[in-house]
Amino acid sequence: EVQLQASGGGLVQAGGTLRLSCAVYGVTFGDYAVGWFRQAPGEEREGISCITSRDGRSYYSDSVKGRFTISRDNAKNTVYLQMDGLKPEDTAKYHCVADPPNCRAFIVVPVGDYWGEGTLVTVSS
Repeated sequence: EVQLQASGGGLVQAGGTLRLSCAVYGVTFGDYAVGWFRQAPGEEREGISCITSRDGRSYYSDSVKGRFTISRDNAKNTVYLQMDGLKPEDTAKYHCVADPPNCRAFIVVPVGDYWGEGTLVTVSS
């Protein structure tokens, strides 16, 4: 059974930092791209970042480019999302997704075969 466990969310002031983690179980992790999307109440799902499986190429939405950094540790079956310079508009629930069909396309249409419950990020002004 494939499971994804996102963690690291919390309450932070504007300008602060958080690092989200996504642990993936039940797959050969190194074979899978992993993406992050977020969804605020009443808003559409927004793809924000994705990292490919083999070469670790990363993609970002314009809304987070230059502030967020995605990385992966294949030995730990974990993908990280370092979030710096947080803004109130970053407030949302963040979900990680395993095996999106295409990492570049994930930013536009954030879909994939597996995702978990997500972790809540709240940025106060």
